[in-house]
Amino acid sequence: MPVQYTGILQEARIVRSAAGLFDVSHMGQVVVSGPGALSAVQRLLTNDASKLAPGRAQYSLMCRDDGGILDDLIVYRWDDGTAEPEFLIVVNASNREQDFGWMSSRGSGDDVTWRDASDDYALIALQGPNSQDLLAPFVSGTDLAGLRYFSHTKAEFRALTKRTAVHIARTGYTGEDGFELFCTPDDSPEIWVTLANAGARPCGLGARDVLRIEASYPLYGHEIDTTTNPYEAGLGWVVKPAKGDFVGRDAMLSARESGITRVLRGVVPVDERAVPRQDTVITFADGREGRVTSGTMSPTLNRAIGICYVPSHSPESALLEMRGKQLPASITSLPFYKR
Repeated sequence: MPVQYTGILQEARIVRSAAGLFDVSHMGQVVVSGPGALSAVQRLLTNDASKLAPGRAQYSLMCRDDGGILDDLIVYRWDDGTAEPEFLIVVNASNREQDFGWMSSRGSGDDVTWRDASDDYALIALQGPNSQDLLAPFVSGTDLAGLRYFSHTKAEFRALTKRTAVHIARTGYTGEDGFELFCTPDDSPEIWVTLANAGARPCGLGARDVLRIEASYPLYGHEIDTTTNPYEAGLGWVVKPAKGDFVGRDAMLSARESGITRVLRGVVPVDERAVPRQDTVITFADGREGRVTSGTMSPTLNRAIGICYVPSHSPESALLEMRGKQLPASITSLPFYKR
């Protein structure tokens, strides 16, 4: 995926107002199957996959024994309910090899099979308020309007010269409604061209980053990494201790019980054009400091915004150390944008 096609801010505005098209085929896919698939997923991930019915998906985390986050991912219950549960796990592209190695070693067993299926799939994301109306004429075999958020289904896509099988999910990483189309790499060019010809605007990595910052979704290597506990990242809602033991469970609970010392918040510079970049230092009047994890110029809010870690119970007023100056800023709750 290129950084941009026609312009980062223009592409971000298109997604907020109409429909944008992203090639996210670089994401990794891992298939987990066999009688022990559910038990293996439960041991390795923080959310409760036993709650997943066929056709449903959930956001989850994979953590180390010390509670540090190895990756955030989406788990799809991939089977039709007629046999043992099978799962497709979509992981971040930069963590693909590391994640598969961790999963297959820590979740190994005679009754479970792990397969890196990343090369089997292309993945096209259609995002924006017009996505459903734009996609519907090309899809048969499913009711798009009835497809719930974090659900997925098989369907047939009528491309330019042929009909092809696809798997459609409704998750997304932009803060807008939209769909993800899992297809074969050979079928992806026709699907892409068909949707682009219908009015979906191709969008790049830059717009995707702007949109996810506005919606305050974490990005691995920025808001979360192996030094991050899920509770300080505001991701305690995907940690389910009641399901039983899993990797990192005790360390996460210990950190929560000891008291979280830093929290993820938004930072808004008083100077609307002063974009806070990653690792920009935030200082408070009491001498404590925070750090920016991501920042951008928001076309939706028409101003600079940032995501940051700050000490717990910090005041709302702060200073950003930028360009050799200390610029006043406000610490806010997240997200910046919610449709």
